[in-house]
Amino acid sequence: MALLGGILDTLFLPFTSFLSPRWSLVVISLVITFLMTLAYKYLTNQTLMKQLKDEVKTLQEEMKANKDSKEKMAELQKKAMTKNLEVMKHGMRPTLFTFIPIIIIFSWLRETYLPAGDLFSWGIALPFLGKGIGWLWTYILSSIVFSSLLRKALKVY
Repeated sequence: MALLGGILDTLFLPFTSFLSPRWSLVVISLVITFLMTLAYKYLTNQTLMKQLKDEVKTLQEEMKANKDSKEKMAELQKKAMTKNLEVMKHGMRPTLFTFIPIIIIFSWLRETYLPAGDLFSWGIALPFLGKGIGWLWTYILSSIVFSSLLRKALKVY
């Protein structure tokens, strides 16, 4: 891990040395999310994914229209479940390719940002939330935002 940690230290040095821990982690989250979004886009058949998601959306609209008919609902739910499983199956390929690198990066992120403590703090202790959020929640929340924006910008289905 020391060798990989050194590589990641060097790779992310421009962010970690010139920005505060809070903002360097947000920028690193953007970079990682961008790379994962590109992997997802190019490791899946985007035409097929769009078609499947459109079919699921159509089935959901049909379910809303037929919510009074139990038989029709059961049939539509079965079709929707089959389509959703197919979407998941096609989405597994990029997951398999990115899983090991993400595990390595998360180890490095923990080592690098855990000592920084709460990266975002609100000053008072809130029930269940404490006084702020650390590296993990900062990464998760920023990557959710970036993922939504990047998927729309790059037209990833």
